[in-house]
Amino acid sequence: MRDILDAVARGDLSPAEAEASLAGYATTDAGRFDAAREHRRGIPEAVLADGKTPDEVASMADAALETTGRVIVTRADGAHVAAVTDGLPAEASVDHDERARTLVVEAPGFDAPSIDATVAVVTAGTSDAAAAGEAAVLSRAVGATIDRVDDVGVAHLGRIVDHLDTLRAADVAVVAAGREGALPTVVAGLVDTPVIGLPVSTGYGHGGEGDSALASMLQSCTVLSTVNIDDGFTAGAQAGLIARAVASARDD
Repeated sequence: MRDILDAVARGDLSPAEAEASLAGYATTDAGRFDAAREHRRGIPEAVLADGKTPDEVASMADAALETTGRVIVTRADGAHVAAVTDGLPAEASVDHDERARTLVVEAPGFDAPSIDATVAVVTAGTSDAAAAGEAAVLSRAVGATIDRVDDVGVAHLGRIVDHLDTLRAADVAVVAAGREGALPTVVAGLVDTPVIGLPVSTGYGHGGEGDSALASMLQSCTVLSTVNIDDGFTAGAQAGLIARAVASARDD
C-alpha cells in the first residue's frame, strides 16, 4: 500500500489508478467501474450505455481508460459515442459498430490480448446482425479470432452446409436467430463445437419479439446453451471464456 501512496504523491499514479489497485474498482460520479474484472473473471468490464446519460457514460469510460487502458461501451447511441470520443488523444484506437451499438476505445500503447482460439459468430439472417455483432465484440475483446458466417438460416439448409468446415474448425460458436430460432439446433446437430444459442427479437406477430426463438433454443433436442433475448454481451463473453480455456489447454 505504501508503494501505491508514494506513487500517487510523486504523480506517477492517479487517484483513480490507486483506488483500482487497492479496491479493484474506480469511483466516478456515475458509479463504480470494475477495473479488476478482467483479471478476476477473464472477461473485461463493459459500460452499458442504455439508461445512462452521455455524460455518465463518458465519466465511466474515462475511468476505464485510465485504469485498464480500454473501454467497451454497449447499447450506445450517437450521443453516447460523441461524449466518449470527445477529447480523446489522436493516437487512441476507436472502433464504433453502429448496428451493434458498441464502442471500443483503446488508449495509446494498450496491449490487446490475443489467444489461440477461434469463435464462429453465425446469423440466420441479416436482421440478426446487431446482437451477433455485440457478441463478436466481446469475444474479440478476450483475444479470440472471430469468423463470421452470415445469413445462413434454415429456410435453405444448403447455406449452412456450405460453411460446415468453418464451423467445425471453430472452438466455439455463437449462433443468432430470430423467428422460430431453429438455426442453433441445426448447427449443434452437425458439429462437435460447443454452441451458444442467441435468440433475437426478429419475427412477426405472436412470439415475434424473440419469445419463440428463446423457447425453441431452450427446448433444443441437440445439446447447446442459450442466453437471453438479444443478449449478445453474455453470448460473446461466454464464448470468450470457452475460447480462453481452449487456448490455455493448447498452451499446456
